[in-house]
Amino acid sequence: MIRHLVLFKLNDGVSRDEERVQAGARAFVALGGEIPELTSWECGWNITDRPIAHDFAINSAVADKDALKRYLEHPAHQATAAQWREFATWVIADYEF
Repeated sequence: MIRHLVLFKLNDGVSRDEERVQAGARAFVALGGEIPELTSWECGWNITDRPIAHDFAINSAVADKDALKRYLEHPAHQATAAQWREFATWVIADYEF
């Protein structure tokens, strides 16, 4: 199994209350049910205000590297990532467990 973690940081001047940001969050919530390669899917807003914290997180799992590749290339994932590129940056970690 591979864990796929993503931490998003909203760009300076962007608020999570903006409609485009809320639409992006809703798109990620829905993504968990749209891509068959995902064996687990969690996402949500950070609940702390520590300065080192990121704003939004995804914690997901897939079976193997091939499933991860299919997930990353899936049109629904590509469309949602494109939304987030407009207002955030992110870091990713993929590891076997």
